[in-house]
This record gives sequence, C-alpha cells and structure tokens, in this order.
Amino acid sequence: MSASPLVGWDDIAAVAPDGLAVLDCVGRFVRLNPAAAALLRADAEGDLIGAPSPFTLVEGAAECRAGLLEVRSDEQVAHWEPARGPRREFAYRARGLPADPKFTVVSFRDVTDEWHRQRRIAAIARTSIALASEGSLGSTLDAVAQQIVQADGLAGVQILTLDSTGRELRLMGSAGLRHWDGFLDRLLECRDRGARLSMLDALKERKPIVVPHRWVQIREDPAWEPLHGYLGELNWDSFVSVPLMARGRPEGVLNAYFAPGQEIGSRTLEFLAAMAEHAALAVDYATLLQREREGARRNERQRLARDLHDSIVQQVFSIGMQANAVGVLGARGEAVPAETVRAFADEVGTLSRTVLADLRAMVHELRPASSSLRLGLEDAVTTLVKSTKNRTGLSIRLEFGPQVDTVEPELAEDMYRIVAEAIHNVVKHAEATTVTIRLAVHDHTLTAAIRDDGRGIAESGGRRAAPENEDGEATGATGHHGYGLTTMRERTERWGGTMRIRFDERSGTTVRVVIPLPVRVPESPPDSEGARSIPSAVSLREAENPARSGS
Repeated sequence: MSASPLVGWDDIAAVAPDGLAVLDCVGRFVRLNPAAAALLRADAEGDLIGAPSPFTLVEGAAECRAGLLEVRSDEQVAHWEPARGPRREFAYRARGLPADPKFTVVSFRDVTDEWHRQRRIAAIARTSIALASEGSLGSTLDAVAQQIVQADGLAGVQILTLDSTGRELRLMGSAGLRHWDGFLDRLLECRDRGARLSMLDALKERKPIVVPHRWVQIREDPAWEPLHGYLGELNWDSFVSVPLMARGRPEGVLNAYFAPGQEIGSRTLEFLAAMAEHAALAVDYATLLQREREGARRNERQRLARDLHDSIVQQVFSIGMQANAVGVLGARGEAVPAETVRAFADEVGTLSRTVLADLRAMVHELRPASSSLRLGLEDAVTTLVKSTKNRTGLSIRLEFGPQVDTVEPELAEDMYRIVAEAIHNVVKHAEATTVTIRLAVHDHTLTAAIRDDGRGIAESGGRRAAPENEDGEATGATGHHGYGLTTMRERTERWGGTMRIRFDERSGTTVRVVIPLPVRVPESPPDSEGARSIPSAVSLREAENPARSGS
C-alpha cells in the first residue's frame, strides 16, 4: 500500500523560490507561480496568461554565458522588458512536459545584478590589460571609457585630463558620445554664461559629485544653450563626475552620463571610483614616461655638448690659432719659408680631418638605426663597423652566431645601441688598435662581447674610471663616458639582462652583455576531434582609435 503525498505539487510551486512557468507550443504563458509573477513584475499571476514569454524554446538555443567566477552553465539566457522598471536578465532551463509534449515547463531566476557585478569585474580586468598595453594615452583612456559603458550600460563616458600646470583640461578619452572638436569651447562658453560645471566641483573637492536628473536641469537652463543640441543627442538623465587622483593630486575627471531609469548607488560609485583609479594610473604613467624621455634628451644634449667641447671645439680652436699665426707672419712683410708654410698646412689639414671624422662619428651615432635594422641586427652592426673602420682605421673583427637576425626589432634596436656605444668608447678613450665583436643567440639567450686591446676605460691621466671587484669586473663608472655606460646598462636591464665590464692589463677591456630572450608559449595540441583549441597565450594590443570620441 503506497503512502499518500504529504504536500500537493500546487502547494510546492506556490512557495518555490525560483520562477516556474508553463508555456504552450508557441511560447505563450499558460500558468505562472507567484515567484514567476514577481520576477516578471506582474501584479497578479493571471495578468500574463496568454502573453508571449521571453524564453526561447527552439532546440539548440544559446546557453547562458559563464560568469567570470563561475563554471560553464547549461542554462540559457533571456531578456525581459517589464511594463514597469528596468530590463531584467533571466537564466533559465526548459523541459518538455512528458504527459503532453505541447507544453514546456520553464524554471528561471533573475541574474541581472549578479551578471552586472561580473561585467564590472571583467571591465576592471580588461582595463588592467589596456593599461599594460603599448597604446597611446588617448587609446588607453578610450578603452577605459568603453569598458565602463559596456559594463554598466551607461549612455556615455568622458575622461578629461589636466595639463602639467593643473589649469587646462583636455578631452582624452570617451565612449558613447559623438566626436565633436568644439565641445570644450562650447563648454567654456556655457561657463562664461553662468553655467555651473560639476566637473570643476569634483576637481576642487576631490570627491565624486552626483547630480540626479542633470539633463532636465541643463535643458531648462539658458546658460547651457550652446550645448543643448549636442547633449540632446544622448539619451541620458543623471550625471556623475569622479576626480582622477594620483599621488594625492588631481590628474583629471571621469564624467559618467546615466541612461533614464538607472540608479546611482554606492556600488555604482565604487565601480566608477575603481575605473577612475585605473585612468589616473594611466595618466600618471604617461606623465612619468614623458619626464623620463625629456631627461634622456637633456642628458644626451649634455653629452653631445661635452663631446663637442672635449674634441671638436678644442680642435677648431687650434685651427684658429694656426690661422692667426699665419696671419701674424704675413703681416710682417717678410718672406715666409716654404717649410714653415708646409708645417702650418699639414697641421691645419690634420686638425680639419680629425674634426671631420669626429663630426661624422657623431652624425652616425645620432642617425636612427631603424632603417638599417630593417635588414636585421647583423646587417646593421656590419654597416656600423664598416663606417667606423673607414673613418678611424681601427681594425675590427666581427663574428656572428646563428639566429642573430631572429631577435625582435625593439630588442635589436637596443642591442645595436649598446654595441655602438661600446665602439664609441673604444675609439674615444681606449687607444686600442684592434677590436673583436661577437654576437650570438644560444640557449634562448642573446649575447654580445666587445673586446679591445687598449688601456681600458680611463680618465685623462690614465686612471681607471670604474673601480673593479675581486673578479676584475667594473662596478661603476665616472668621468666623460659614465653616461654612455649607464645608458648601456639601462638598455640591458630593460630586457632583464646583465652587463659586465672586465679589465685585463694584458688583453684590454671586455664588455659582455647577456639578455634572455622571451619564451613563446606553444599552442595547445589538437583535441580528439582534430579541432585546434585556442592558444594558451595571446598578445593583446589596443588599436589606435583614429577619431577621438568627444562629448
């Protein structure tokens, strides 16, 4: 004798936490439980009977997207536009009713907020990738703005930055708004007409400024008339301006335009603040990079000025002195012996040739190596060596190992500059007669060795400029060539490599540079069906946006 059920299925459906719905063969609602009516924003269960459902019953419908922190789900996804309230997202499963195949039972739940959080997490992660890419500041900030719009469904986002004086704003990134070069001019015109700019309040107070229903205020304010047409193109309501803070100082603002019906809660402000921090980091990094470049150019100018003074200026001064001496002899009105004239001519000729050689060396050093490097590192170094031999008469032996030309262009450029600086130091300071240069790729490592038979890196007077450790390796550098050695070391360390300088009284100086090459992760092997899976490592680079998105 079978036991009677304690609770009826209708009673269970009435208290089920998930929505339960029965659909007919064309997807219309036949029956709903109370949870389903609440999720669908219906006043009563019977209000939606006979209405089309958002659930796709076609076989092979798309599965629900796996969240950033979830395993893959067998649920499907549906979007629902209720008569009241914002759009909702439902994850659901559908099963045919065995007793009557014309009907389908659907179990569904609201995942709007859950997926919203996941999109925000993904936006922050993708923004971190954008900051790590090699794109310009503008393209990076465009990417940040685009991630915010996609994650929160905002109407638009603008990112404006302050200049070095902290007085001028520049529109550097945006999404969702039409590009218009005249936006900032019109914005200042509105300010001059008496309009209050919330972004300036955010900069001044260094905290987010929230203005509900901002578009209604702007639309009804005559002071904003120059921007009525432009801002009217956007379907928006409320406004938030978040300052970009870096090292305790404002670097700009992030302006968010919210679509009608969107709420601005604490979590939304936290998300905007996190994205503003990313944008501020990008601006701060760009500023530091610019300062570093300016410092490098300044140091290079100082080095050139020093080299000009140490060699060319002194030699030209000597030519001038020789010319003055000839002038003094001529002013006496006496016959000048041919031997004296010949001596003057030889001296002036020697000095002029030396000046010309030094100038050619400086021009060759300053000339970009990119054109030579198009044919590979080996050809570029060979060309450099030939030029150096022709102008100095120095004997240079060049040896290349296999795969030198497989080095990526950026690393090849730095290695070329390292070799060029090493040769320059030999010519300038070592008083060497022969040089041996070896370049090779071995065991996933790029190595370079420049060895000369000169007197070592020395200052005037023959003293060593760099003290040695117990192994005879240079540990520092001072004097005229200190900047060059520092630059060589910085280029090496940029790639995680090492540079060592070794002195030997009998065999001269050896500069050895060792740079590990990057390891490329191989693709995964084909699966059992012969289809190749996605590579395990993908190089991402933000494409430069040809048009700045103004707002």
